[in-house]
Amino acid sequence: MRVRKLTLAAMALAAGLSLTACQNDDGGTDQGAAPPAASTASTSNGGSESAGSDQQDGSDSAGKSPNGTGGSDGTGGSGGTGGAGEDGKAAKCSTDELEITAIDATISGDPDGTVAVDLKNGGGRDCSLAGYAGVDLKTNSGTVSAERIGDPAPRIVLGDGETVTFGISYPINDSGGSGVRITGLVVTPPDETKSVTLDWPGGSSLPVTDGSGTPVQVGPLGSAGQGG
Repeated sequence: MRVRKLTLAAMALAAGLSLTACQNDDGGTDQGAAPPAASTASTSNGGSESAGSDQQDGSDSAGKSPNGTGGSDGTGGSGGTGGAGEDGKAAKCSTDELEITAIDATISGDPDGTVAVDLKNGGGRDCSLAGYAGVDLKTNSGTVSAERIGDPAPRIVLGDGETVTFGISYPINDSGGSGVRITGLVVTPPDETKSVTLDWPGGSSLPVTDGSGTPVQVGPLGSAGQGG
């Protein structure tokens, strides 16, 4: 009987050891599964970074707003309505924006000749002008600068395509001599330093003077061609 009890006890002990070993093996398997779980988390993080990149791309796309409301595109659009100075008024007309032409406007019977000069706004925006244009005649004896006469013109706004005219008056050479030959007309818009040179459409010469003053006169903007 003692031998049988020992045998049963030995079998029970062996069974217990076997169960413990199985439990240890299962626990090792669970721990060994942890690295794949960590790898899955890493993949999830990678997906988050990819989504962040897509979101960044989306932000760039929004920055190039198709309706012109975004970023500098919107500002550029509003600039198209500009031509306004800091006080909200139309900015001055630059020489490059003006189409400048001159024609003979002498009326038969007048003692003086007249040239009418048109300043046409071709800049695609409103712009403003005031006062007098600068006028110089090129001659074979040098440059003759026109004298300003009449009251200065108030500031006017020219819409795109609109024109303002001023007149140049000069003495007609009826002396019978060759006089002072005119070779060109130089016009400088008001408040500008850049000039344009045109063909002179009036009489070919000026009478010789004693040099006491200029015989050429220029009226303000808007003058009808007779300097006032």
